[in-house]
Amino acid sequence: MSKGRVFSGVQPTGNLHLGNYLGAIKNWVGLQQDHETIYCIVDLHAITVPQDPAALKTATHEVAACLIASGIDAHNSILFNQSQVPQHAELAWLFNCVARLGWLNRMTQFKEKAGKNRENATVGLYAYPTLMAADILAYKATHVPVGDDQKQHLELTRDIATAFNSMFEEDFFPLPEPIIQKTAARIMSLRDGSSKMSKSDLSDFTRINLNDEDDVISQKIKKAKTDPEPLPDTLDALEHRPEARNLVGIYAALTDQSEAEVLLEFSGEGFGKFKPLLADCLINTISPIRDDMNKLLADTSELDRILIDGSIKAEAISEPIVSACKGIMGFVHSGK
Repeated sequence: MSKGRVFSGVQPTGNLHLGNYLGAIKNWVGLQQDHETIYCIVDLHAITVPQDPAALKTATHEVAACLIASGIDAHNSILFNQSQVPQHAELAWLFNCVARLGWLNRMTQFKEKAGKNRENATVGLYAYPTLMAADILAYKATHVPVGDDQKQHLELTRDIATAFNSMFEEDFFPLPEPIIQKTAARIMSLRDGSSKMSKSDLSDFTRINLNDEDDVISQKIKKAKTDPEPLPDTLDALEHRPEARNLVGIYAALTDQSEAEVLLEFSGEGFGKFKPLLADCLINTISPIRDDMNKLLADTSELDRILIDGSIKAEAISEPIVSACKGIMGFVHSGK
């Protein structure tokens, strides 16, 4: 029996890396087993900053291929790109008329992305948290997998749902709950254990890309920053060793163990022994994903078919919900 409806989205940025896989995608795959899952490539969110149209299309295909190759089953989950389902944009406007400026002014991600050039940022970049709320509530999702950087946006979604229900005295939208991954939710740079793994880092050796060849993966792990001390037997002893903690966390996530269990296995061992075993785990995980991605990208017509099929299924759920929402607000001919 389903434990609820899950919605999550990923930006079509291309070049997905290990942090994306262990921090989100692996968790998404597992959620398919006992939840109704809806996964969306959020291309409308992508255009809040300038995009090259050809690159956006390529990145959308790459992300779709990566999700499918990683284990997202388009027969059991709904997979689509956001722009194909108009209810997302329509509900976002309705929520723009429910959300308050003060709520959006507190969103830290806008401040970080706009930086000092805030006056030249797009309205879309400022208001995209209301689109994120629409993404979730257009399906009355009950659960949303979130990382630390998205907790604030889910809180805003709950605020918008609460405000709508209160304004119209209807118990219409649910208050979605977060699903927070306990292990390896935050994968750090291979060169700096205090910085998150990112595709924007200038050095490719800071990350493991999901399309890296096996020998490249081995080289990156071999050159990953560590320290001269052997692995300890307790997590407390790793507290001030961020690079060591990061590699232990990656190994734990790949092998479905806790970090404490990994330390129990490798206590007293140096990185000369640990790194090759970590590289083998990475290759065993990434090589089949990479190979399947390459096959899917060789002919994108199948990807397009999957995304179109997913959008039809998604609209079948979202259209009645948004129509009913419009009816509650007083619009004519909205199906309520």
